Amino acid sequence: MAGVTLRDGLKVAANVLLSTRKPMLAHLVVTRYCNLDCAYCSEYDKISKPVPLELLLERVDRLAALGAQIVTLTGGEPMTHPGHEDVIRRIRSHGMVATTITNGFLMTKKSIEGMNEAGLQELQISIDGVKPDEVSKKTLKSLMGRLKLLSEHAKFHVNINSVLGITEERTQDAIEVAETAKALGFSHTVGVLHDAEGTLAPLSDTQRAVYDKLTDKRSIVHQINYLMFQKNLMAGLPNDWRCRAGARYLYICEDGLVHYCSQQRGHPGVPLADYTTADIVREYSTAKSCAPFCTVSCVHQASFLDAWRGGQKPAKAPLQVAHKQPAAA
Repeated sequence: MAGVTLRDGLKVAANVLLSTRKPMLAHLVVTRYCNLDCAYCSEYDKISKPVPLELLLERVDRLAALGAQIVTLTGGEPMTHPGHEDVIRRIRSHGMVATTITNGFLMTKKSIEGMNEAGLQELQISIDGVKPDEVSKKTLKSLMGRLKLLSEHAKFHVNINSVLGITEERTQDAIEVAETAKALGFSHTVGVLHDAEGTLAPLSDTQRAVYDKLTDKRSIVHQINYLMFQKNLMAGLPNDWRCRAGARYLYICEDGLVHYCSQQRGHPGVPLADYTTADIVREYSTAKSCAPFCTVSCVHQASFLDAWRGGQKPAKAPLQVAHKQPAAA
């Protein structure tokens, strides 16, 4: 699987290091609708129509004009959008890296070949356990056939993400998910469940032990992410870092508004069509009060290359933050 090439990765890093005025990563919501209804998820509904394709293409063009390096399609479930491949194609036409996040349930040989042709470079599926239950249907038993199709036909990189913190009963399942991903030729990561405000959901001792086992051999990127962010969060401790959301990371909702992330809708809440370099400069230098206990790894990764750069000023209006207590020792 080709995936995101080293050349693409170095280009993204170079552009970020050379200018503080370019977004590194944008998450673009293509629909709020999802074909599943996982109990722990708050980022979907069952009634929304897909964002009109014309509007999505305009948003991609605007992200390119702002200098965005990577655009990730998300939802809801992005593969329910009939123009999913058209949006990927538009992203690639601007030379930006195109990725998508999916639950995998709509995967077919035809859809995989369509994403190959459109130029998709990376796809991520989060798998919550081995067998489906009332909490989640995103399990190995439900997805194995679709994962095999990806292994056989995808020309893009596939990452399987295990989520810890959903239930204690699912903890050991993460090991089987990781082993299956490796056997199929996919990469594997481990995420920590965040609450509706994007803050820490503390792990139990058992969950922490499984996390350590699964991340024993980390890539350089994940090692940095662990040392800078996740190590403290695992212990229920805050992190001291400069969140660059609204600048390096943009979350564009279904209404076309720019937010810090999916958990901080309304900040800054500016239409992407009106978002300018001045907005990026302002948010780059604005401290976010939710940052100490944030577990939103995509924001961490989009911000850590700027860790050595200048300080930030507090926002005029504080964000709503739900602080968590450390897990029991």
